Amino acid sequence: MAETQPAVLLSEEEVAQRVEALAAKIAPRIDDETVAICLLTGGLWFCADLMRALSRHGRHVRFDALWLASYRDERVSAGRCEVRADLQRPVVGRKALIVDDVFDTGLSLSEAARLVKDSGASEVLTAVFARKPWPKPRALVPDFVAWEAPGRFLVGYGMDAAGQYRGLPFVGAMD
Repeated sequence: MAETQPAVLLSEEEVAQRVEALAAKIAPRIDDETVAICLLTGGLWFCADLMRALSRHGRHVRFDALWLASYRDERVSAGRCEVRADLQRPVVGRKALIVDDVFDTGLSLSEAARLVKDSGASEVLTAVFARKPWPKPRALVPDFVAWEAPGRFLVGYGMDAAGQYRGLPFVGAMD
């Protein structure tokens, strides 16, 4: 059986351009005491690129990660988030920038923002690479969005299909 290849929606170069443009928008809103919080696992690719881009804009933020699970290798959210690994760095009195790959249902980002605010952050900002359209309003609106994505099943650049395709340097669709 031949393996289905994803249709390319954003090339590697287009991804890089969007990350750089987003860093230019974020840099004036944060300082070097800001803690960038990567939502694992999908947010790793975007967060790494965004942190490098922020450093090119003179911002050398601190790094932490939060591991939440709501999909468990499925294409549809389970409807609740499980905290698999909590923050390691104190955020009390600091700005926090939560970074994730895709804003779909909004569940993970909303839960992460709540957890970080409850941990004492003075301000919680959110940045996502892709925001997918959703048929009903979501509780949280990301502060920064690199790309308004179509309502398709996205893979690559951290987004996956049952754990596969995360490492693609581009964003593709599997539908």
